[in-house]
Amino acid sequence: MLKPPGKYAHVNGLKMYYEVHGHGDPLILLHGGVGSIGMFGEVLERLSQCCQVVAVDLQAHGRTADIDRPLSFESMADDIAALLQSLRLDETDVMGYSLGGGVALRTAIQHPQAVRKLVLVSTPFKRDGWLPDVLAGMAGMVPEATEGMKQMPFYQNYASLAPRPEDWSVLISKLGQLLAKEYDWTEAVRQLKMPVMLVVGDADSVRTAHAVEFFELLGGGKKDAGWDGTGMSNARLAILPGITHYDIFSSPALADTVLPFLNATIPVSK
Repeated sequence: MLKPPGKYAHVNGLKMYYEVHGHGDPLILLHGGVGSIGMFGEVLERLSQCCQVVAVDLQAHGRTADIDRPLSFESMADDIAALLQSLRLDETDVMGYSLGGGVALRTAIQHPQAVRKLVLVSTPFKRDGWLPDVLAGMAGMVPEATEGMKQMPFYQNYASLAPRPEDWSVLISKLGQLLAKEYDWTEAVRQLKMPVMLVVGDADSVRTAHAVEFFELLGGGKKDAGWDGTGMSNARLAILPGITHYDIFSSPALADTVLPFLNATIPVSK
C-alpha cells in the first residue's frame, strides 16, 4: 500500500493530517463536510501551480481522527491557527468550501493577523443563508440516518481514509449537531479588513441573495468604482454559471476565478 503523501501535526489534541503541494505564497485549503483533501481534484493541482497549498483534513474528516470534542467552527478555526503556528506561517491566504468555508471565516474572525487574503466558496455568514430545503436536509443528519448514508459515494471515500472507519456515525451525529445550531456573524464580518473573495454557483445551496448581502457587508457594491477603479472595495463576488454546491469544489472554473484574486495586489483598506 502506498503511504499517504502528507504529514501530521499535533494541534489542540488533534493529530491533524495535512499535505503540502506546489511552491509560492502559502494557501491553506479547507474541504467541505464529510469530505477530505482529495475532493478538490483538479482545483488543488491548479492552485499548486501558483501557490504553496497546505491542504488540511479537519477534525474527524479524511485522515484526521476524531477526538472527544464537539465539532464547532470556532474550535476548528483555532486548530488552523495552531497549525499555522506549528508550520511557522505568520500570515497566509486561506480558502475554504462549505464547512471548510465556515472554518476559514472563523479563522479570519478569531485570528485576523494570520490571514492575508480570504476565499470563501459556497459559504454563508449566518445559518439562514442556506436554502430552506438544504436546512431541512441538515436536520436529517441524525444517528438513525448513518446506515442509509453509507450508500452515498462520500462514505466510500471516508471509509478508505479514516483511521477509525467505525467513527462514521459519530461524525454524522457531530455534524448534525453543528449544522443545527443557529449562528449569525454579521457584526464580525463587518470588522474584517483583509481582502475577501466570495464564490458561489448560480445553482448553489447558498441563497444568491445571501451571497450579495455578504458582499455588501464586506463593503462591496456600495458605490461606482469610477473609470480608474479607485472606488472599488477590496471584496470580490463571483457567481459561477451552471454550477451547483456539489460540483463547485472540483470545477476548473473555480480555480480560474480564484487565482487572479490570489495573485493580484489588492488594497487592504475598504
